[in-house]
Formats: sequence, structure tokens, C-alpha cells
Amino acid sequence: MIPGLCCRFALNSLRYIIVVVFAGTCLLTASRSSAQTSYYRHIFFDNGPQTPAYFYTSGKAVAPSAVELQNGKLPLDSKVFLTPPNSIRLSWQSSAGGSWGAAVQVLEFRDREILFDGDILSFWLFSPEAIAASALPELRLHDTRRGFSAAIRIGEFSGNIPAKKWIRVAIPFRRIVAASVTSFDPRRLALLAFEQSVADLTPHTLFVDEIRIEGAPARSSANEAMRAAPKNLRARAYERHVDLSWDSSPSGSSEETALGRYIIYRSFDGSHFEPIGMQTPGVNRYTDFLGKVGETAHYKVVASDADYRESPASAVVSATTHAMSDDELLTMLQEGCFRYYWEGAHPDSGMIRENLPGNDRIVATGASGFGIMALVVGVERGFITREQGVERLNRITTFLDRAPRYHGAWSHFMDGKTGQSLPVFDVIDSGGDLVESAFLIQGLLAARQYFNRPTPQETALAKRITHLWETVEWDWYRESPDSDALYWHWTPEWTWFIHHRLTGFNETMIVYLLAIASPTHPVAPELYYTGWAGQSEAATLYRKGWSGSSEGGQYANGSKYFGIKLDVGVGSGGPLFFAHYSYMGFDPHALTDLYTNYFENNRNLARISRAYATENPEKRKTFGADAWGLTAADGSKGYNPAAPDAEHDKGTLAPTGALASFPYTPEASMAAFKHFYRDLGDRLWGIYGPIDAYSLDEDWWSPIYMGLNQAPITVMVENYRSGLVWKLFHANPEIQSMLKKLDATTAELRAHQKQTSK
Repeated sequence: MIPGLCCRFALNSLRYIIVVVFAGTCLLTASRSSAQTSYYRHIFFDNGPQTPAYFYTSGKAVAPSAVELQNGKLPLDSKVFLTPPNSIRLSWQSSAGGSWGAAVQVLEFRDREILFDGDILSFWLFSPEAIAASALPELRLHDTRRGFSAAIRIGEFSGNIPAKKWIRVAIPFRRIVAASVTSFDPRRLALLAFEQSVADLTPHTLFVDEIRIEGAPARSSANEAMRAAPKNLRARAYERHVDLSWDSSPSGSSEETALGRYIIYRSFDGSHFEPIGMQTPGVNRYTDFLGKVGETAHYKVVASDADYRESPASAVVSATTHAMSDDELLTMLQEGCFRYYWEGAHPDSGMIRENLPGNDRIVATGASGFGIMALVVGVERGFITREQGVERLNRITTFLDRAPRYHGAWSHFMDGKTGQSLPVFDVIDSGGDLVESAFLIQGLLAARQYFNRPTPQETALAKRITHLWETVEWDWYRESPDSDALYWHWTPEWTWFIHHRLTGFNETMIVYLLAIASPTHPVAPELYYTGWAGQSEAATLYRKGWSGSSEGGQYANGSKYFGIKLDVGVGSGGPLFFAHYSYMGFDPHALTDLYTNYFENNRNLARISRAYATENPEKRKTFGADAWGLTAADGSKGYNPAAPDAEHDKGTLAPTGALASFPYTPEASMAAFKHFYRDLGDRLWGIYGPIDAYSLDEDWWSPIYMGLNQAPITVMVENYRSGLVWKLFHANPEIQSMLKKLDATTAELRAHQKQTSK
């Protein structure tokens, strides 16, 4: 599947065709008032991860010139920076007869549109020794559309660089001249290329930080009052890290408007504080990974404005890391991932954003269903109060009741404020998405059983959930009354243009189960065997089309992979989210059909994935017995539907693969969790638990968290620990009725098979 699309392994070919045909027909404009979106409308580079080099850079030199690189990347320096924890170090020597170039690429992530606000390119330079303006490199800019500028002499805008002093360089766009055959648009800046200028045969070093596109610099009086200090700083220690949180400024206040960033200071002796990191506006939390037990640290936080002036510091707080039991570690993991859905939700609707950071406007229907189940766990575990959970869910369901629906189904993405359907993938993805709607309903039905107290708030919530559930027209999505399967999409404008049938085995089983269970718009249970487990030519071609394998083409597989038999699944099983998404509410123990028991089959999917990583046929640095769980996530080059086979193994690992498999492989999942946290936590662990994905082979660490990947960790760990969400979902009478219908159909088919085999 093309970069930027969500986890839809089976839609690869179809989505590609659609986007090629309709590319460029739909652009989304993010809300300028949202903190994260607004921040990334200006920032090109602020900091990198705790790695030796910055992944989003490159360089090359032709002798006798030279430029310092680490595995082809520019180094990051953690000792010299304008904003902590690091800057980019550019060291070079220019010689006659040689050349060099070094580029910094914009940080791209899912749903970020590269369209900067402002008309000035700004960055900061620092040198240990003075550098004459004439000796500074030239700079060339490249945009996202293959346009580029003429070379810019940095010295014309910076003057001489003094020793050991940060200097701001501001280059107005009006001074930039295009040099490409095509047009050049600096607002769509994709890459800054530093190039050799004067061949002075002298080694030079510059530290580059805070590359931004902005308007005219703010003019302020030296007597202007500084911003207020952050209030109510809190520190909570765990085994290897400390979580910091503080109060947000009132919405619309002068403090909020002027905020550029927060700077976090740490001390180990309580008196000597050093800056260790920063946090973007709109996020009032920071994670400091100390890496060992028994470490005491003291912290203070300041607010920094657009001119990098700092407010007075908050009150100082301290915390000491401490040993934790496995049970305590699991609670820590669940709570970290839960915060994505509690603190990162859209402020108006309460719905869940596709990714953070991302486009603040976009909320995702399926991720919101997962988030609802995570909220239930959050209440049960005491992360939030029951009253807080009810309030949030009443907000979500009120929004859903008013949002556009397409024969009862919601669109994949919506505007979190207005409810407007957003065609994020392509112009024809503009209507009902039955799969995302099923993920949502799965979460809502679990919540309906949990919030069942006779209070006005919980009664209203349960009534609204029932209405939403009963108004989904599952039978409409057969496309026609005689169809043998359900279909993914329908839109008023394009009707059945996408025409994508839902055929297992993948993540979409829950659609058929809910369609059979519907009390108002059901489909016959026989559709499970003709559609989901269908063996028609269309179903067989579908499976082979997305997998490239004939194994499992008839739904049943029966082959062994690494000595482990796979009853159902195409090839070696596919990404592990196949074993997660449909089974966060639905308990796979409860279903044994003609082919397998789904708890056992899912467990074998996880075991195969771990065995693949252990054997590691591609010799990836990333994989091992405690580093496993191939599943879909964004990789360094975009969407990566990782699976345990040579074609789909790109060396990227998403922690959710192993961590959401806790019910199936508790010992192996715990070993993976401890590896992710204890061995890689300085780069992998953040404010919402483990980041989305990483690759040791590329030294790439995802800059985002994903709504589809954090909640399965919280929910499936809870199902392992208590079975809570499984029990709640199955307490719905419609689910029990569905299972009886499906069991009866299975029994009839089994009897028929026996009769015909005689």
C-alpha cells in the first residue's frame, strides 16, 4: 500500500490504482488553531532522537574536500544546542578540485502537509571558532515538487560568525531565486542542501538548530514582562523513567498564544540544572528515560516564546526510579498507551486522532472504537474516574449521532469539530466505511455493558449507543440481496465504485460477526461461510492477489511454518494486527468454525511471527527472540505492512505486534516488553508508551504514535490480565444470539460434509 495509508494490508493493489487515478484531487487544510498542526506549519527541524546521527539527512564529498558523516548521515550533537536535547553538526573542509554537499530533509509523517506559514527561512548557527562570512557554505533549497533555488550565500545574511555564540540567520523568501526548470515554492520546502563555497583548505564546524519558516521576527521591548511560569509541575517515577506533567494555559490566553515551546531542566544534585529536552505547544507532558533503578532526579520547566525568551521556572519537583514487579510494569504500559486516547483526543468531539503528531483536524473512526475500549480499561484501572469516562463517552456518542452516516456507517475519517467526512486517502473514499464502523461498534458495545449504572448520564449513554448500533445497515453493504459477501465501502457520489469485498483471513472478521448479530439489519449466518470464509473463485483470487501466495487460498491453510501449523491464514499468516483488531472485544476462544478455533489460530500467528524474528532469515539487527511481532505500521519510507515473509520484511518492527499479543504469548510478549523498555527505552519510550515503530538497521525511530497501534496494547494486555473487555463484549445479548446462529450453521455444514463424504 502507498505511504500514508492506514493499516490495510489487503487493499494494496486497489488503493494504489485509486490514488494514481485521482492523485491531487483532494487536499485537506488543517485547522490553524490546533497547537500541533500550527507548530509543524513552521518547524522544519527542532531536534532529533537520542541517536548519533539524524536519519533525515544525507551527504557526500568528493576528495580532496570532506564532510563529516556517520553511515551517510549528519551527526547529532547532544552537548551544543539552542533547544535541547541536540543540534545537527556540520563539519567540512573545502578544497580546490573537490566538492561536498549535505542535506537536511523536512520531517514528514502521516497526514502532514508540507505547506509552511511564513515568508522567512530562519535557522540558528553556532561555531566553536569564528568563521568569516565568506567561508560559510552556500545553501540551496528544494521543494516537494522537484523545484530548487539558486545557491544562496549564507554569509550575506549572517555576516561573520563569532566564536561560541548562537546567531540567527533570516533569509526572506523574496531574496530567493529559482534555478530549476520547474517553478520553486519555498512554502513547500522539502530539503536544505549545504554546499561547498570557498575552497579555503580549513576545517570548519557549524551547529545548526531550529530551522523554521516564519513571519517577520517579533519585536519586543526589553522591559516586556516574561511569560508566567508553568504551574503545578508533577513528577512520577517508574522503573527506568520519570513522567513529568504540568497544567496547560487557559485556552486563548496570552500565555497560550505566545508559547513557542516548553524547556525541561534536570538536576541530579538539586542545584545544578541542565536543559534535557523540549515539548511542543499543546502537550503538557514529558518523559525522561533515566535508564536505571534507584536514580533520583530533580526537574523544573520553563515556557519559551517565539523569540526563545524563557519564563521564570516552575517549582522544582523530584522523583526516584524504583524496581517494579511484572504486574506493575504491565499497568505502567497500559497507562502510557491509554494517555494517547485521553490526553491526545480531539478537544471538541473526544474522538481519536489518526496519529500524533499529525493533522489535528482528522479523527479516525476505527481508532476511536479502539480508544473507547481503552477508556473502559482506563476507568477500571483507575487511570481516570468513572465520571470522567462517562463524560468523554457521552461527548463521543453525541458527536457520532450528529456526524454524516451512509446507510448507518461512518466514514473512515472525519473532521473532529464538525463531523464532516474527510476523503484522506483519495477522492472516492468519501462515504461509508463498514470496517472502520465495525471497529467503532465493537468498542461501543463493550462500553454499553460497562457503563450500566442507573444514573442519568450512564442511562443516556447506553441509550445512545443502542441507537447507533441499531441504525447501522449491515445488510445494505451486501451490495445486492443475492450477494455472497459484504463490501467495504459505499458513497452517495461513487456508489460501489471501490467494490472491495470483505474476504478472510485478515482483520475484518468482526464485520461479519456484527452483521449477523445486528437486531435490526442482520445478514444470514451463511454469509460467514460464503463471504468471510468463502471458497469461490472471487475469494481465492482475492487472497492470492494481496498475498502473492497460494497457501491458504481456500481459506484453510494447514501448512507448517517454522514447525508451527497454521489452520487459517494466507501464506505464513500476514501482519499480526490480523490477530488483534477483530478480537479486542470479541473473544476468539468463543468461536470454533469448520476450520479452527480462533484463539488457537491467533496464538499460532503470534508464534510464527516470533519464530520468524528468532530465525531472522534476512539477518536484521532489529529482530531476535525478544524483538518480534511483525505488523503494520509506518516505516522510514512510509506505510509498511510487515509480515513474517521475505516480501514484507523490511526490517521495521512495531512494538504493538508483540505487546498486543499478550493473551496468546504471555511469556514471549513480556520478554519483548522488557527488551523494548529496558534496552531501547531511551529512544523507544515516550509520553504515550512505546513509539509506533523502529529499525535498528537504519537507526530510524518513528516520530509518531498511531491511534490504531496504541489501544490494542492497553486492551489486549487487559484481556490477558482479566478478560475484562472480552467479558463485556460477550455480555451483550446480541453477541450471544449471533454465536448460537453461527454454531448452528457450522453444525449443519459439518453434518452436510459428513453426509456427502459417505
